[in-house]
Amino acid sequence: MTKAAQKDNIPYNPGHPWYYVLGGRVQMPREIFNAVKASGYRGWREEDIEKASRRQEPARSVSLRKIREASLTELFRDMSVCRKEARKLRFYRMQYEASCIQRVCADEHVNISLKYNHLYNDFAHLIALDEALSYQPDLFEGL
Repeated sequence: MTKAAQKDNIPYNPGHPWYYVLGGRVQMPREIFNAVKASGYRGWREEDIEKASRRQEPARSVSLRKIREASLTELFRDMSVCRKEARKLRFYRMQYEASCIQRVCADEHVNISLKYNHLYNDFAHLIALDEALSYQPDLFEGL
């Protein structure tokens, strides 16, 4: 469970729709990044990153940079959509949650939780890629 969920005393993490149904706040990108870093999660592209890391130079660096560029593009797109979904959630909360007797998991809750998970993966990929690109294996290895 993330620090935000513990602080808000919500039994779900921000990647779950019920976190938002129960009033959890939308996480800032820095908070998501810190949560990923603390978890050690490598993202769904972990295998691709490892495969590219095992290649010989200069193909190794080229492959890793290509994956990093694609991951950055996804991150920026997901951040943009996340902002839109956060606005929709805020409007939903203003319109319906005060008048609702029973809590309901609406599309707005599901959408923002999915965007949280997308950003979580995007940051995990970038962290793994930056680690892989931070060192260069011996150019004469394997000769």
